[in-house]
Amino acid sequence: MKKMQKGFTLIELMIVVAIIGILAAVAIPAYQDYVVKAKLAKVATAIDPLKLAVSLYVQENGALPDFALADLGDWNTRGLGLGSTGPTKTTEIVSYSLTTGTGAIVATLCSGCIKTALDAATLTWTPTPSSTGVTWAVTSSVNTDPVLNSVMSKWK
Repeated sequence: MKKMQKGFTLIELMIVVAIIGILAAVAIPAYQDYVVKAKLAKVATAIDPLKLAVSLYVQENGALPDFALADLGDWNTRGLGLGSTGPTKTTEIVSYSLTTGTGAIVATLCSGCIKTALDAATLTWTPTPSSTGVTWAVTSSVNTDPVLNSVMSKWK
């Protein structure tokens, strides 16, 4: 009588392992990029209250803020309404600053929490007032990171 084959042959198992290896080689870097993009989105979201406050200050006063972030007070004393310490820092941001006279917002990223290439990098949002509102340009101290550049191109 003829014996029935049970299980998989070695070559079939090797093909399955090779396919899984190829998929993992493609998926892991893509997943890491998504994690970096999510953390950078958190940074941008944390900056939004400052951007709104500067835009509102420009609308109300017709000029860019002429004081630093450390001088922030309530709406009546300084005009930004963010309290004395500004918005709450996230785990990705070590410090915020507001450049006197230009209204530029600078966020310093932490070391070891987003990506090695972005350790202690600074991101700067620079406002440009116009008759229709305030537009924002974003620059970075790290210009060689493709993930950061792709995310920054969408921030306005």
